[in-house]
Amino acid sequence: MEQRTGASSKPSKAEPLKAEPVTGAGFDPAFIPGITAPAATEAEAEPQDANPAEPARAEDAEPESAQPEESAEESAEDEKQAEGPVFEAADRRAKIVADGKGVRLSLDEESCEFSWDEIGAVETESPRFGKRFTVTVHTPDRRWYPIEIEATSRARFAEWESELDAVLDAYFETD
Repeated sequence: MEQRTGASSKPSKAEPLKAEPVTGAGFDPAFIPGITAPAATEAEAEPQDANPAEPARAEDAEPESAQPEESAEESAEDEKQAEGPVFEAADRRAKIVADGKGVRLSLDEESCEFSWDEIGAVETESPRFGKRFTVTVHTPDRRWYPIEIEATSRARFAEWESELDAVLDAYFETD
C-alpha cells in the first residue's frame, strides 16, 4: 500500500523533480548573508565571450610595462629596510622577526604581522627560572599578543634583549 498525502499527490513519472541547489550557511560555513555573495557555479565562473585565439590588445600591454618600475621601487625599499637592524629568534614551534617592515609572530601554522604604526608597545620578559623568553606586542586598542621562544641557554636572553632594543630604537617611534 502506498502512502499518500493529499488527494492529488500521485507523482508524475514523465517529469522528474528538479531540486534547487543548497546555498547559504547550511552548505558553506563561510557564507554570511548580506556580506558575502554566494559562491559562483562552474557555468558562471567561465566568461562566455572568452576567445583564447584572440591576440592581446595594446591597452593590456601598458599596465604590464608599468609594473616592473613599481617592483624596482619596492625592491629598493626592501634593500633600504634590510640595511637596518633585524631581530630574529626561533625555536621548534615559535618564531619572531622584527625589522623595518614591523614585527611578525608565528606559532606552528598561525602567524600575525604588525606594521610599526600598529604597535603601541613591545614588552619582553625573561623568567627567573627556565628558558622561555616572552615577547608581547601591545596594540593601541588595548590588545596584546604574547609569544614564548624557548632559548637554548639563559645566556641568549641578554643577546636577544640587546638585538630587539636595537631594532626598536631604529624603527619604533614614540609620539
